[in-house]
Amino acid sequence: MKILPLIALTTFTATPVFAEETRQLDAHEHGVGQLNIAFDGQQIAMELHVPGADIVGFEYVAESAQDRAAVDIAVATLAKPLKLFALTDAAGCSVVQAAAGLESEEEHDEHEGEHGEEHADKEHAHEEHAEEGHAKEEHEDHANEAGHTEFHAEYLLTCADPSAIADINFSYFKSFLNALEVEVQIITATGATSFEVERDSPILDLRGMF
Repeated sequence: MKILPLIALTTFTATPVFAEETRQLDAHEHGVGQLNIAFDGQQIAMELHVPGADIVGFEYVAESAQDRAAVDIAVATLAKPLKLFALTDAAGCSVVQAAAGLESEEEHDEHEGEHGEEHADKEHAHEEHAEEGHAKEEHEDHANEAGHTEFHAEYLLTCADPSAIADINFSYFKSFLNALEVEVQIITATGATSFEVERDSPILDLRGMF
């Protein structure tokens, strides 16, 4: 699910402020999502990572019909970025591409390549320790970590006048009641800036950034 333009991906990777994007899923904090935004001319690339519990209220792999339906509804909602992150109307922004999905710990590690090898090593090491007599609770804790899930969405927008964007209204919080905060990292022609947007103050002021 890679729809971000090359310039955005390169910028996210090369900029220290985005270095934490290589984290493992079990490092995420419940209630806190991460949104990366890169402005390039009239294009805006966005990438969202959110713990499964924030979106659907659970992190285990959906098995029941009810849980699968909740995931499907969440994915459909996440695929509509301008309803979640409303930009100033005067900017004339529209969606070019949008994709959303749910990743488990194992799927995330496979996509990351090297991270997958690290995860396999940890699994192997854990099995050896278990054979040596480690407590049952430790095994259960490790299993719970491996069961973490995360929603991931990517968006590509185009705007007639990006400089007219004065703020972003995070209607996201109205859609997902377990979400408490979004850590936002933005790159524009003037550099990189970080913000924290909270449920009780859902509007991010971008005046002066362009």
